[in-house]
Amino acid sequence: MQVIETLAEGLKRELKVVIPASDMEARRNERLEDVKGRAKINGFRPGKVPFAHMKKMYGKSVMAELVNEILRDRPSEILSGRGEKSATQPEIAMTEDEAQAEKILNAEVDFEFTLAYEVIPPIEIQDASGISVIREVVEVSDAEVDEQILKIADSARTYTEKKGKAENGDRVTMDYEGKLDGVPFEGGKDSNAELVLGSGRFIPGFEEQLVGVKAGEEKTITVSFPADYPAANLAGKDATFDISVKEVAAPGEVELNDEFASKLGIESIERLREIVRGQIEGQYGTMTRQKLKRQLLDQMDSLYSLETPSRLVDAEFEQIWRQISMDLAQSGKTFEDEDTTEEKAREEYRKLAERRVKLGLVLSEIGEKAGVEVTEDEMNKAVYAQLQQFPGQEKEIIEYFRKTPGAIAGLRAPIFEEKVVDLLLTQIKVTDKTVTKEELMADDEAEGEKSEGKSAKPKKKAAAKADAAEGEEAPAKKKAPAKKKAADDSAE
Repeated sequence: MQVIETLAEGLKRELKVVIPASDMEARRNERLEDVKGRAKINGFRPGKVPFAHMKKMYGKSVMAELVNEILRDRPSEILSGRGEKSATQPEIAMTEDEAQAEKILNAEVDFEFTLAYEVIPPIEIQDASGISVIREVVEVSDAEVDEQILKIADSARTYTEKKGKAENGDRVTMDYEGKLDGVPFEGGKDSNAELVLGSGRFIPGFEEQLVGVKAGEEKTITVSFPADYPAANLAGKDATFDISVKEVAAPGEVELNDEFASKLGIESIERLREIVRGQIEGQYGTMTRQKLKRQLLDQMDSLYSLETPSRLVDAEFEQIWRQISMDLAQSGKTFEDEDTTEEKAREEYRKLAERRVKLGLVLSEIGEKAGVEVTEDEMNKAVYAQLQQFPGQEKEIIEYFRKTPGAIAGLRAPIFEEKVVDLLLTQIKVTDKTVTKEELMADDEAEGEKSEGKSAKPKKKAAAKADAAEGEEAPAKKKAPAKKKAADDSAE
């Protein structure tokens, strides 16, 4: 086999691989001889089939198998022999001329194919001991724990029908229909809708105008949809809602005691407080981890300078761009609405893709050099987490992972990355700082955009779909804005 380098430009490589026809013929004949002793062909005793007949019957099919095996196995062997790692799967090309292909299968000409790929650039591990980060920590108070438990209690609170006017905290059951300029609009109608006044579930101004209504009353209210409302046909518009009140109900009292805890399947109120405290601490811990990791990656980004494989960057950019395009489409907005242009946005997101690829390569190199490994137990937990997201489809999901090596790699990568981050946190200076939950959450999005160089990003977030319990059919209901995950949460 002869390997000829035909291109070495930056990270790009192209190789021409030539396997002499004589070598291909020898391998084919060897395989035919091996098969000959087991072949059962009418008119011949086992093991007595003439070689010429075997060649005529099976020569081309055996040669086709050899070609496929070579294209499957040789590229990795060739790169390993050259001491190179391909950033992506090498592109393999061979003749498409049928006459030439026929000659290859007949061992009349040399078998030639080409490999095109980009190498992983050499990365020299830098000393990270000079990196310093702040770990913001929130101390969860007893009052916050009880506040969260009261929210849980609200979801299980009982209501009793009352006479008289509705007050904040009361539940109003109603029919309503929304109109723009007197014309009903799609999704603006609902029947027997239940709304707890003061809950903030509906758009601003809606609930406030229901304070004081009574069962049997009909009322028309006027509200203004927020300018960033996800439905473009409603955003910033004034609308009226014709309301028919069916019932007003007062909330029952809730006492935070062992009896209440037992209704939730918990043995005591103290145990419930422990569980809720752990959940709150977990939520804050996730935010703390994100901000800590962002600081680390910002400084790692400055610490390393290397050329990034364009194919990896292209793939990362396309993934980012699909999400951005989807967000804009769902919000009914354009880049101009977001004070930018598509050209500028593409440029900025291309930079973000390059940053992600660079940091991904750096973390991968650090992890490999340090011997970081993802255990089988960790992978099993990751697969189980995927199964939980698709109840009833467990068999299909398992089969998908079994047949798709890339999918398993996609589960492994974030686990590996987090373990490398954990390793780096032991090598750098980490200073704990106690903050309030408001401080932990303050400017989180802006910090993420700054670290990512996202000056051209859509500034107004596309609104998330309403929670399933809220229903998608009622535009009167206030939709929470969708918060994009910080790009630095994954440097892959």
